[in-house]
Amino acid sequence: MKKKTLDFLEAHQSDESSTFVEEAKWREENAVWLRWSQSVAMIIVDYMQENGLTRSDIAERLGCSPQYVSRILSGKTNFSFKSIADIEARLGISCLEIMLP
Repeated sequence: MKKKTLDFLEAHQSDESSTFVEEAKWREENAVWLRWSQSVAMIIVDYMQENGLTRSDIAERLGCSPQYVSRILSGKTNFSFKSIADIEARLGISCLEIMLP
C-alpha cells in the first residue's frame, strides 16, 4: 500500500517548484494590511447578505467590474484611504472604525 501511494505521488508530482515558503513569508510581511483588507471584505460580505446583493450589484454601486469586487472580497486588496472612503460613500457603510492592529 505504501509503495503504491509513493508511486502515485511520484507519477503526479509537479515539475514546478513549490512557492509555499515564499507565499508564507509574503503573508507574514504583509500581515497587518492583509488583516485590514480581510476586515473590509467581511464588512462588504455582511452588507451584501443583509441587502440580498450580488457581486454584480456591488460592482454597479462601486462603479467597477465584478472581477474587482471579487478581488476585494478575496481579502488581498491593498487599499488606499481614498478607495476605502469611496467604498464607504457609495455603499453607505463604515469600514475603518474597527481597524485596530
